[in-house]
Amino acid sequence: MKTNRRKFLTQSTLGAGVLGLLPAFAAEKAPAAKTAGFLTREPAMKLGTVTYNLAQDWDIETIIKNCEAAQFQGVELRTSHAHKVEVNLGKDERDRVRKRFADSAVELMGLGSAFDYHTPDQGKLKSDIAATKEYIILAHDVGARGVKVRPNGLPKEVPKEKTLEQIGKALRELGEFGDSHGIVIRLEVHGAGTSLLPNIKAIMDAADHKNVGVCWNSNQTDLDGDGFDHNFNLVKDKIFSVHLRDLFLEEYPFRKLFARLNEIQFTGYCLAEIPSSTDPVRVMKYFRALWLAYQGLL
Repeated sequence: MKTNRRKFLTQSTLGAGVLGLLPAFAAEKAPAAKTAGFLTREPAMKLGTVTYNLAQDWDIETIIKNCEAAQFQGVELRTSHAHKVEVNLGKDERDRVRKRFADSAVELMGLGSAFDYHTPDQGKLKSDIAATKEYIILAHDVGARGVKVRPNGLPKEVPKEKTLEQIGKALRELGEFGDSHGIVIRLEVHGAGTSLLPNIKAIMDAADHKNVGVCWNSNQTDLDGDGFDHNFNLVKDKIFSVHLRDLFLEEYPFRKLFARLNEIQFTGYCLAEIPSSTDPVRVMKYFRALWLAYQGLL
């Protein structure tokens, strides 16, 4: 039977119109689509974001909504940002933060502090350690698993070895305190001089605590000295988390980084620490796709 062309086009247009109504309905009734069926295998690592800078202006609801939309599994909340998860929160407010993340598909994997322990002022050092302990308690109360701290330089008036040992001893004290609260300490590879991996290794040796590890920071200085593989090997047994810059940067060996992380069977978080965007979810989706593709998973 022949079909009249005008009738066919009319029916097709009506059909398309009906189909156009489906996404809004489906969004309310169906769970988010999973792309696992198109992956060669599930990634061993997890993907999340740091609120600095991409999400610095987002409240908790926006963080969760955007992370769920982009299939980001976790978040590190950096201090001083719009989510306002700070030590001044009372018990009820801390409980609400914990419950909100627990009821979502997004894990509060950590809190990101700006504490450092390189100062030659011993009074300030003690104050910073005490303040970090308050932050560790906050992390416990809101359901985070760890606290990120950092070194931030090498004072010129102090021998380098002395500063590195001081940072390490401070981390050991915090590691012991965190251990009693179920919180790990993640030292970001950060700061002028302190971001060099041999110096981070010296800090880890001085800390010498199972609860203290490294937050790999994807710095260009990772390639200094004897090169990427040598520097990675210095701390590979202590990597607790990873911060990532924009993955399109050709100056950094991201594919090699992911290969090495998978080689050591790293199952922690890789966190996007990327600039803000007017179209953040779209950027996050592209970031996830490239993260998967660099591992040969997509």
